[in-house]
Amino acid sequence: MQAIWGVGRRLRAWGGVAPGLLEGPVVIFLLTLAALALLAPAQAAASLRFTAAELLGIAPFIALSVVAAAYAKASGIDHRLGSVFGARPRTAIVLASLFGALSPFCSCGVVPIVAGLLGAGVPLGPVMAFWIASPLMDPEMFVLMLPVLGAGFTLAKAAAAVGMGLAAGFATHALASTGALDNVLRPTARAGCCNPGLEDRPLVWRFWREQDRRRGFAREARRTAWFLVRWLALAFLVESLMLAYVPADMVGRLAGGTAWWGVPVAVAAGIPAYLNGYAAIPTVHALIGMGMAPGAGLAFMLAGGVTSIPAAMAVRALVHPRVFWLYVGLGLMGALVAGLAGLALL
Repeated sequence: MQAIWGVGRRLRAWGGVAPGLLEGPVVIFLLTLAALALLAPAQAAASLRFTAAELLGIAPFIALSVVAAAYAKASGIDHRLGSVFGARPRTAIVLASLFGALSPFCSCGVVPIVAGLLGAGVPLGPVMAFWIASPLMDPEMFVLMLPVLGAGFTLAKAAAAVGMGLAAGFATHALASTGALDNVLRPTARAGCCNPGLEDRPLVWRFWREQDRRRGFAREARRTAWFLVRWLALAFLVESLMLAYVPADMVGRLAGGTAWWGVPVAVAAGIPAYLNGYAAIPTVHALIGMGMAPGAGLAFMLAGGVTSIPAAMAVRALVHPRVFWLYVGLGLMGALVAGLAGLALL
Protein backbone atom coordinates (compact mmCIF):
# COMPACT_ATOMS: atom_id res chain seq x y z
CA MET A 1 0.00 0.00 0.00
CA GLN A 2 2.83 2.40 0.80
CA ALA A 3 4.28 1.62 -2.63
CA ILE A 4 1.04 2.76 -4.27
CA TRP A 5 1.14 6.01 -2.31
CA GLY A 6 4.74 6.43 -3.49
CA VAL A 7 3.69 5.90 -7.11
CA GLY A 8 1.23 8.75 -6.73
CA ARG A 9 3.91 11.06 -5.37
CA ARG A 10 6.32 10.20 -8.20
CA LEU A 11 3.65 10.70 -10.85
CA ARG A 12 2.88 14.13 -9.43
CA ALA A 13 6.57 15.01 -9.45
CA TRP A 14 7.16 13.79 -13.00
CA GLY A 15 4.02 15.20 -14.54
CA GLY A 16 3.72 18.44 -12.60
CA VAL A 17 0.29 17.37 -11.35
CA ALA A 18 -1.32 19.47 -8.63
CA PRO A 19 -0.69 18.13 -5.09
CA GLY A 20 -3.39 15.70 -4.01
CA LEU A 21 -4.57 14.90 -7.54
CA LEU A 22 -2.73 11.59 -7.84
CA GLU A 23 -2.62 10.36 -4.27
CA GLY A 24 -3.15 6.79 -3.08
CA PRO A 25 -6.94 6.45 -3.45
CA VAL A 26 -6.90 8.01 -6.93
CA VAL A 27 -4.07 5.73 -8.08
CA ILE A 28 -5.86 2.64 -6.71
CA PHE A 29 -9.10 3.75 -8.37
CA LEU A 30 -7.43 4.19 -11.76
CA LEU A 31 -5.42 0.96 -11.54
CA THR A 32 -8.54 -0.99 -10.56
CA LEU A 33 -10.49 0.43 -13.48
CA ALA A 34 -7.60 -0.33 -15.83
CA ALA A 35 -7.43 -3.94 -14.61
CA LEU A 36 -11.19 -4.32 -15.00
CA ALA A 37 -11.06 -2.85 -18.51
CA LEU A 38 -8.54 -5.55 -19.49
CA LEU A 39 -10.07 -8.51 -17.64
CA ALA A 40 -13.79 -7.71 -17.46
CA PRO A 41 -14.73 -4.79 -19.71
CA ALA A 42 -18.45 -5.13 -19.02
CA GLN A 43 -17.88 -4.99 -15.27
CA ALA A 44 -15.58 -1.98 -15.68
CA ALA A 45 -18.36 -0.06 -17.40
CA ALA A 46 -20.92 -1.25 -14.86
CA SER A 47 -18.68 -0.30 -11.92
CA LEU A 48 -18.01 3.13 -13.40
CA ARG A 49 -21.75 3.73 -13.86
CA PHE A 50 -22.44 2.50 -10.34
CA THR A 51 -19.77 4.76 -8.84
CA ALA A 52 -21.03 7.79 -10.74
CA ALA A 53 -24.63 7.11 -9.75
CA GLU A 54 -23.75 6.64 -6.07
CA LEU A 55 -21.65 9.81 -6.01
CA LEU A 56 -24.51 11.70 -7.62
CA GLY A 57 -26.93 10.32 -5.07
CA ILE A 58 -24.74 11.28 -2.15
CA ALA A 59 -23.78 14.66 -3.65
CA PRO A 60 -26.28 16.65 -1.51
CA PHE A 61 -24.75 15.23 1.67
CA ILE A 62 -21.23 15.95 0.43
CA ALA A 63 -22.22 19.50 -0.47
CA LEU A 64 -23.87 20.00 2.92
CA SER A 65 -20.79 18.73 4.73
CA VAL A 66 -18.43 20.83 2.60
CA VAL A 67 -20.39 24.06 3.07
CA ALA A 68 -20.88 23.45 6.80
CA ALA A 69 -17.21 22.67 7.40
CA ALA A 70 -16.01 25.64 5.34
CA TYR A 71 -18.48 28.00 7.00
CA ALA A 72 -17.52 26.78 10.46
CA LYS A 73 -13.86 27.37 9.67
CA ALA A 74 -14.30 30.79 8.05
CA SER A 75 -16.69 32.18 10.65
CA GLY A 76 -14.90 30.77 13.69
CA ILE A 77 -17.97 28.85 14.84
CA ASP A 78 -16.03 25.58 14.89
CA HIS A 79 -14.47 26.41 18.24
CA ARG A 80 -17.82 27.43 19.73
CA LEU A 81 -19.59 24.36 18.42
CA GLY A 82 -17.05 22.04 19.96
CA SER A 83 -17.33 23.88 23.26
CA VAL A 84 -21.14 23.67 23.30
CA PHE A 85 -21.19 19.94 22.68
CA GLY A 86 -18.33 19.42 25.08
CA ALA A 87 -20.23 21.14 27.89
CA ARG A 88 -23.05 18.54 27.84
CA PRO A 89 -21.59 15.46 26.17
CA ARG A 90 -24.00 12.97 27.80
CA THR A 91 -27.06 14.84 26.56
CA ALA A 92 -25.44 15.14 23.16
CA ILE A 93 -24.83 11.36 23.06
CA VAL A 94 -28.51 10.61 23.72
CA LEU A 95 -29.67 13.09 21.10
CA ALA A 96 -27.09 11.86 18.58
CA SER A 97 -28.23 8.24 19.02
CA LEU A 98 -31.89 9.12 18.50
CA PHE A 99 -31.15 11.39 15.57
CA GLY A 100 -28.88 8.77 14.02
CA ALA A 101 -31.62 6.14 14.13
CA LEU A 102 -34.04 8.57 12.47
CA SER A 103 -31.66 10.02 9.86
CA PRO A 104 -31.70 8.75 6.24
CA PHE A 105 -27.95 8.04 5.95
CA CYS A 106 -26.41 4.76 4.85
CA SER A 107 -22.99 3.55 6.01
CA CYS A 108 -21.25 5.52 3.24
CA GLY A 109 -23.58 8.51 3.40
CA VAL A 110 -22.77 9.09 7.05
CA VAL A 111 -19.05 9.63 6.34
CA PRO A 112 -19.33 13.26 5.10
CA ILE A 113 -21.51 14.14 8.09
CA VAL A 114 -19.05 12.59 10.53
CA ALA A 115 -16.20 14.42 8.82
CA GLY A 116 -18.02 17.72 9.27
CA LEU A 117 -18.80 17.03 12.94
CA LEU A 118 -15.23 16.06 13.77
CA GLY A 119 -13.90 19.00 11.82
CA ALA A 120 -16.16 21.34 13.79
CA GLY A 121 -14.67 20.09 17.05
CA VAL A 122 -17.66 18.05 18.25
CA PRO A 123 -16.45 15.55 20.92
CA LEU A 124 -15.94 11.99 19.74
CA GLY A 125 -18.58 10.50 22.08
CA PRO A 126 -21.63 12.10 20.39
CA VAL A 127 -20.04 11.62 16.96
CA MET A 128 -19.51 7.92 17.64
CA ALA A 129 -23.11 7.55 18.82
CA PHE A 130 -24.40 9.05 15.58
CA TRP A 131 -21.82 7.16 13.53
CA ILE A 132 -22.94 3.76 14.88
CA ALA A 133 -26.70 4.36 14.95
CA SER A 134 -27.21 6.12 11.64
CA PRO A 135 -26.53 3.30 9.12
CA LEU A 136 -28.72 0.85 11.03
CA MET A 137 -32.18 2.37 10.79
CA ASP A 138 -34.14 5.18 9.19
CA PRO A 139 -37.88 5.82 8.74
CA GLU A 140 -38.04 4.43 5.19
CA MET A 141 -36.18 1.28 6.17
CA PHE A 142 -38.53 0.83 9.14
CA VAL A 143 -41.59 0.99 6.86
CA LEU A 144 -40.07 -1.43 4.33
CA MET A 145 -39.08 -3.95 7.00
CA LEU A 146 -42.50 -4.15 8.67
CA PRO A 147 -44.35 -6.20 6.03
CA VAL A 148 -41.34 -8.41 5.21
CA LEU A 149 -39.75 -9.22 8.58
CA GLY A 150 -42.59 -8.37 10.94
CA ALA A 151 -43.12 -5.86 13.70
CA GLY A 152 -41.09 -7.73 16.31
CA PHE A 153 -37.94 -7.96 14.20
CA THR A 154 -38.30 -4.38 12.93
CA LEU A 155 -38.75 -2.93 16.41
CA ALA A 156 -35.82 -5.01 17.65
CA LYS A 157 -33.56 -3.57 14.94
CA ALA A 158 -34.71 -0.02 15.71
CA ALA A 159 -34.06 -0.56 19.43
CA ALA A 160 -30.67 -2.09 18.63
CA ALA A 161 -29.73 0.94 16.52
CA VAL A 162 -30.48 3.34 19.38
CA GLY A 163 -28.97 1.05 22.02
CA MET A 164 -25.77 0.49 20.06
CA GLY A 165 -25.44 4.22 19.51
CA LEU A 166 -25.88 4.94 23.22
CA ALA A 167 -23.45 2.22 24.30
CA ALA A 168 -20.82 3.27 21.76
CA GLY A 169 -21.20 6.95 22.63
CA PHE A 170 -20.86 6.52 26.37
CA ALA A 171 -17.99 4.02 26.03
CA THR A 172 -16.16 6.42 23.73
CA HIS A 173 -16.83 9.33 26.08
CA ALA A 174 -15.36 7.35 28.99
CA LEU A 175 -12.23 6.52 26.99
CA ALA A 176 -11.88 10.06 25.67
CA SER A 177 -12.02 11.46 29.22
CA THR A 178 -8.80 9.56 29.98
CA GLY A 179 -6.99 11.23 27.09
CA ALA A 180 -6.66 7.97 25.15
CA LEU A 181 -8.46 9.34 22.10
CA ASP A 182 -6.80 12.70 21.57
CA ASN A 183 -6.02 13.85 18.01
CA VAL A 184 -8.87 11.99 16.34
CA LEU A 185 -8.33 13.09 12.73
CA ARG A 186 -5.44 11.70 10.69
CA PRO A 187 -2.87 14.26 9.47
CA THR A 188 -4.01 13.82 5.86
CA ALA A 189 -7.61 14.41 6.87
CA ARG A 190 -6.69 17.42 8.98
CA ALA A 191 -4.77 18.94 6.09
CA GLY A 192 -7.28 18.00 3.44
CA CYS A 193 -10.64 17.74 5.10
CA CYS A 194 -12.46 19.70 7.72
CA ASN A 195 -9.48 21.28 9.40
CA PRO A 196 -10.52 21.51 13.06
CA GLY A 197 -9.17 25.03 13.44
CA LEU A 198 -9.92 25.21 17.14
CA GLU A 199 -7.90 28.33 17.69
CA ASP A 200 -9.91 30.96 19.55
CA ARG A 201 -10.72 33.25 16.64
CA PRO A 202 -13.37 35.97 16.89
CA LEU A 203 -16.80 34.77 15.78
CA VAL A 204 -17.91 36.51 12.58
CA TRP A 205 -21.21 35.22 11.20
CA ARG A 206 -20.99 37.27 7.98
CA PHE A 207 -17.48 36.12 7.18
CA TRP A 208 -17.75 37.09 3.49
CA ARG A 209 -17.17 40.73 4.43
CA GLU A 210 -13.52 39.90 5.18
CA GLN A 211 -11.22 38.90 2.35
CA ASP A 212 -9.02 36.50 4.33
CA ARG A 213 -12.08 34.66 5.63
CA ARG A 214 -13.51 34.38 2.13
CA ARG A 215 -10.26 32.86 0.97
CA GLY A 216 -10.28 30.52 3.94
CA PHE A 217 -13.82 29.41 3.09
CA ALA A 218 -12.89 28.63 -0.51
CA ARG A 219 -9.69 26.83 0.50
CA GLU A 220 -11.47 24.71 3.11
CA ALA A 221 -14.32 23.89 0.72
CA ARG A 222 -11.90 22.68 -1.96
CA ARG A 223 -9.90 20.56 0.47
CA THR A 224 -12.94 19.00 2.09
CA ALA A 225 -14.68 18.24 -1.20
CA TRP A 226 -11.62 16.63 -2.76
CA PHE A 227 -10.88 14.52 0.31
CA LEU A 228 -14.44 13.18 0.48
CA VAL A 229 -14.93 12.65 -3.26
CA ARG A 230 -11.72 10.72 -3.87
CA TRP A 231 -12.23 8.34 -0.93
CA LEU A 232 -15.95 7.83 -1.49
CA ALA A 233 -15.38 7.20 -5.21
CA LEU A 234 -12.94 4.42 -4.33
CA ALA A 235 -15.36 3.08 -1.70
CA PHE A 236 -18.22 2.92 -4.19
CA LEU A 237 -15.99 1.23 -6.77
CA VAL A 238 -15.15 -1.47 -4.23
CA GLU A 239 -18.84 -1.74 -3.33
CA SER A 240 -19.74 -2.39 -6.97
CA LEU A 241 -17.22 -5.23 -7.13
CA MET A 242 -18.46 -6.75 -3.88
CA LEU A 243 -22.05 -6.66 -5.09
CA ALA A 244 -20.96 -8.31 -8.33
CA TYR A 245 -18.66 -10.99 -6.95
CA VAL A 246 -19.51 -11.64 -3.28
CA PRO A 247 -22.76 -13.62 -2.95
CA ALA A 248 -24.24 -12.28 0.27
CA ASP A 249 -26.81 -15.06 0.54
CA MET A 250 -24.13 -17.76 0.36
CA VAL A 251 -22.09 -16.06 3.07
CA GLY A 252 -25.22 -15.69 5.18
CA ARG A 253 -26.05 -19.40 4.96
CA LEU A 254 -22.91 -20.10 6.99
CA ALA A 255 -24.80 -18.71 9.97
CA GLY A 256 -27.82 -20.96 9.47
CA GLY A 257 -29.41 -22.87 12.30
CA THR A 258 -30.72 -21.84 15.70
CA ALA A 259 -27.73 -22.59 17.95
CA TRP A 260 -26.26 -19.71 19.94
CA TRP A 261 -22.99 -19.91 18.03
CA GLY A 262 -24.90 -18.91 14.90
CA VAL A 263 -24.89 -15.32 16.20
CA PRO A 264 -21.10 -14.80 16.31
CA VAL A 265 -20.83 -16.61 12.96
CA ALA A 266 -23.45 -14.22 11.56
CA VAL A 267 -21.52 -11.23 12.91
CA ALA A 268 -18.33 -12.48 11.27
CA ALA A 269 -20.19 -13.20 8.01
CA GLY A 270 -21.66 -9.72 8.00
CA ILE A 271 -18.24 -8.08 7.64
CA PRO A 272 -17.31 -9.29 4.14
CA ALA A 273 -20.91 -9.54 2.93
CA TYR A 274 -21.75 -5.96 2.02
CA LEU A 275 -25.44 -5.36 2.73
CA ASN A 276 -26.94 -1.92 2.67
CA GLY A 277 -30.04 -1.61 4.80
CA TYR A 278 -32.49 -2.10 1.94
CA ALA A 279 -30.78 -4.98 0.15
CA ALA A 280 -30.47 -6.78 3.48
CA ILE A 281 -34.25 -7.00 3.98
CA PRO A 282 -35.10 -9.66 1.35
CA THR A 283 -31.79 -11.47 1.89
CA VAL A 284 -32.29 -11.89 5.64
CA HIS A 285 -35.94 -12.80 5.10
CA ALA A 286 -34.85 -15.61 2.78
CA LEU A 287 -32.15 -16.78 5.21
CA ILE A 288 -34.63 -16.92 8.09
CA GLY A 289 -36.95 -18.90 5.83
CA MET A 290 -34.10 -21.38 5.26
CA GLY A 291 -33.66 -21.91 9.00
CA MET A 292 -31.50 -19.05 10.27
CA ALA A 293 -32.49 -17.91 13.76
CA PRO A 294 -34.00 -14.39 13.80
CA GLY A 295 -31.37 -13.33 16.34
CA ALA A 296 -28.60 -14.40 13.97
CA GLY A 297 -30.36 -12.59 11.12
CA LEU A 298 -30.49 -9.44 13.24
CA ALA A 299 -26.78 -9.73 14.05
CA PHE A 300 -26.00 -10.28 10.36
CA MET A 301 -27.84 -7.10 9.36
CA LEU A 302 -26.30 -4.99 12.14
CA ALA A 303 -22.73 -6.16 11.55
CA GLY A 304 -23.02 -5.63 7.79
CA GLY A 305 -24.42 -2.13 8.25
CA VAL A 306 -21.78 -0.90 10.69
CA THR A 307 -18.66 -2.54 9.28
CA SER A 308 -19.28 -2.50 5.54
CA ILE A 309 -15.91 -2.55 3.82
CA PRO A 310 -16.63 0.31 1.37
CA ALA A 311 -17.55 2.71 4.18
CA ALA A 312 -14.70 1.42 6.35
CA MET A 313 -12.20 2.47 3.66
CA ALA A 314 -13.40 6.06 3.85
CA VAL A 315 -13.53 5.97 7.65
CA ARG A 316 -10.00 4.57 7.82
CA ALA A 317 -8.71 7.52 5.79
CA LEU A 318 -10.47 9.99 8.07
CA VAL A 319 -9.42 9.02 11.60
CA HIS A 320 -6.44 7.53 13.39
CA PRO A 321 -6.26 3.71 13.51
CA ARG A 322 -7.16 3.53 17.21
CA VAL A 323 -10.42 5.41 16.55
CA PHE A 324 -11.17 3.31 13.49
CA TRP A 325 -10.67 0.04 15.36
CA LEU A 326 -12.69 1.36 18.27
CA TYR A 327 -15.56 2.05 15.85
CA VAL A 328 -15.28 -1.44 14.35
CA GLY A 329 -15.01 -3.09 17.77
CA LEU A 330 -17.98 -1.24 19.23
CA GLY A 331 -20.06 -2.01 16.16
CA LEU A 332 -19.28 -5.72 16.19
CA MET A 333 -19.76 -6.00 19.96
CA GLY A 334 -23.11 -4.24 19.71
CA ALA A 335 -24.23 -6.55 16.87
CA LEU A 336 -23.19 -9.59 18.92
CA VAL A 337 -25.06 -8.48 22.04
CA ALA A 338 -28.15 -7.52 20.04
CA GLY A 339 -28.10 -10.85 18.21
CA LEU A 340 -27.81 -12.87 21.43
CA ALA A 341 -30.68 -10.88 22.93
CA GLY A 342 -32.63 -11.53 19.76
CA LEU A 343 -32.24 -15.30 20.23
CA ALA A 344 -34.22 -15.03 23.46
CA LEU A 345 -36.74 -12.39 22.40
CA LEU A 346 -37.52 -13.03 18.73
